[in-house]
Amino acid sequence: MTTGHAGFSETGTTWIGHRRGTGGYTLVQLAMFIAGVATFAQLYAPQAVLPQIAEGFGVSTAESALMISAGTLGLALAVVPWSLVADRIGRKRAMSIAIVAATLLAFVTLAMPNFEFAIIVRFFEGCALGGVPAVAMAYLNEEVHKKDAAAAVGTFIAGNTIGGLSGRIISGPLAEATGSWQFGVLAVAILSAIASVLFILLAPRPSGFQPLNQISIGESIAATLRNAWRHLHDPVLVSLYVQPFLLMGGFVAIYNYLGFHLSAPPFLLPVWVSSMVFLAYLAGSVSSPFAGRIAGRHGRKLVMIVCDLVAIASLLLMLIPNLWAIIVGLVLMTAAFFGSHSTASGWAGAWPTEGRAQSTALYNLLYYVGSSVFGYVGGVFYQQWGWDALVYLVAGLFGSGMLVGIIVLPRKPRAARS
Repeated sequence: MTTGHAGFSETGTTWIGHRRGTGGYTLVQLAMFIAGVATFAQLYAPQAVLPQIAEGFGVSTAESALMISAGTLGLALAVVPWSLVADRIGRKRAMSIAIVAATLLAFVTLAMPNFEFAIIVRFFEGCALGGVPAVAMAYLNEEVHKKDAAAAVGTFIAGNTIGGLSGRIISGPLAEATGSWQFGVLAVAILSAIASVLFILLAPRPSGFQPLNQISIGESIAATLRNAWRHLHDPVLVSLYVQPFLLMGGFVAIYNYLGFHLSAPPFLLPVWVSSMVFLAYLAGSVSSPFAGRIAGRHGRKLVMIVCDLVAIASLLLMLIPNLWAIIVGLVLMTAAFFGSHSTASGWAGAWPTEGRAQSTALYNLLYYVGSSVFGYVGGVFYQQWGWDALVYLVAGLFGSGMLVGIIVLPRKPRAARS
């Protein structure tokens, strides 16, 4: 069956998704790229200013990282409920509500009088942000032709990396220039507000979505739980869910405490300079779609294992007490992480024949639980034993994820699910 007009079959009755090179595909890609920017710029804006947050609120290094962990924990706990909401009201509508609510809460965070209240609002901001990653993969798999889905996912992940990068390199220098971390985060909130409006205007009306309004909310909840339970008994999906828990946990730990490391001897870099190392995120915007295309030709498992090996080698390079070695290691580690992540996340959305929204929600649940847990635990390692201990911890996490993938994941997914 070949593609006809606007993503329909030649008969014009069956939706098979936008094909690459069409106007609809371009709009979907652009809208999801912007949604990724709006989401992850907000989520990680405080990361570049954690030293100022620690000083401003009078908290420890590990405690300051709770500004990140609170947001990622809220996101983790919200992804499954958001998948339920999206099954009823639609993917685009759910994501639109999510990014608008999160942007409003980002402004509220800046008005909080103490660290405890700021953490609480950041948690709810994360809950709101959960609406985007919770349903993005399901949305892409419904609106884009299956042959182009892997590349589409890669472009969405690229938007995530640009968003994370924007949040960091905007907030850090502005905080340094103004002497207030709030001004840096405020600028990111304004950027996210603009991106939210653009997403709502550009995202095409969904054509592949089948609402569940014909059943009650109770039945929807039961169906969501059944899907989640079934996914958690599928060894392939469980091994895919383990990947983000370990890899994202280690990745965030490195980025959380890199600023502290570079501002300490022997580097003694000012905050605005150390913030520039977050430009390494650009490597992820390149590697994500590239990994998606390679995975489509040579298999997802091979791509994931190679990316994990590169990430481990890159982490060991960051043990060298030389600024350039750290930067090169960070760039390579970032590229490898996002290559592995885009591959695994696309696989988690494509593997199940039913309950894809719940599968992507579970993937994101473990992704951000790992970020919350190891984002804090990494701080304990850094405070107690230094940078080398943190790097070894993260290398161990990446190695464990790679080992699980080697043992459990099939070499070639079944044709119906690949």
